[in-house]
Amino acid sequence: MTTTAPTPKTHRPTEATPPPRPRALNYSRTTATAARVLRQLGHDPRTIALLLLIPCVMLFLLRYVFDGSPRVFDSIGASLLGIFPLITMFLVTSIATLRERTSGTLERLLAMPLGKGDLIAGYALAFGTLAIIQSALATGLAVWFLDLDVTGSPWLLLLVALLDALLGTALGLFVSAFASSEFQAVQFMPAVIFPQLLLCGLFTARADMHPALEAISDVLPMSYAVDGMNEVLLHTDMTTTFIRDVAIVAGCALLVLTLGAATLKRRTR
Repeated sequence: MTTTAPTPKTHRPTEATPPPRPRALNYSRTTATAARVLRQLGHDPRTIALLLLIPCVMLFLLRYVFDGSPRVFDSIGASLLGIFPLITMFLVTSIATLRERTSGTLERLLAMPLGKGDLIAGYALAFGTLAIIQSALATGLAVWFLDLDVTGSPWLLLLVALLDALLGTALGLFVSAFASSEFQAVQFMPAVIFPQLLLCGLFTARADMHPALEAISDVLPMSYAVDGMNEVLLHTDMTTTFIRDVAIVAGCALLVLTLGAATLKRRTR
């Protein structure tokens, strides 16, 4: 009786399953992303200059445009102190994020154990750090060198300017997901920023607008940024209206960042 040797089992190679995507925000991943973005920005002095100096230059020019009517600068300078950081942070953030996407850097990062929330939070932290410096420079210049006359505390002006800059960062991160080139990212400015600029109450009181435009302005975050600045301009103490305006601007920034994480694509092509 002959016996046959058992056939050795062959192990077929199995495809490696990708690691599970992280769901919760992680401090180390977020700060590492922020540090990488800041290092990259450090090699681009023109972007740093645009972020930090342009709002100061615009405020300086505005002050001496109204050199013969200093009260005009006092009435609109506080509002523009919040608007200029929002616009510059929106422009730079949208272009910088899109550049990461088109170069493939964003796709390589998302192939690693890095959640969308970590990535968006890291970008927000990096640009938020620059927003703090930008807002401090612009507020200090306006109040202590250009003699912007405010009734309330300059620190409250700084708070609103910082929240406006963070809102611009959030909007820039969000719209970059819908652009395929830097030119398209710039084209979003007339669609996202200019309507808010016209309806925020800077040029005329929102109550004097057509009722339909006034209703639209009531849902635009820049309107509350301008209202918050005007509260500091007119009142010595922190009012309930100021707290409401600040809370709305901060809530809008958080909402847009959440939408940016939800719409972030893992593949760019």
